[in-house]
Amino acid sequence: MDLSKVLEQLRRELVHLDAAILNLERLQARAVRRGRPRRMTTGLLKTQLKPQPTGHRQARRGRAIE
Repeated sequence: MDLSKVLEQLRRELVHLDAAILNLERLQARAVRRGRPRRMTTGLLKTQLKPQPTGHRQARRGRAIE
């Protein structure tokens, strides 16, 4: 086997490996946390809560009981 061909092939593989490593590092850097967000402090939580729509639920329960 010709050494120049082997070196050329290894250099091409090196370029592909470098690109793969860079892509994986980018993915790791911008990885998004999955799952539930952290619990907010009570002061912030109270200001951001919206009233829950309960009218339709109570109406359904009332019909089911009667």
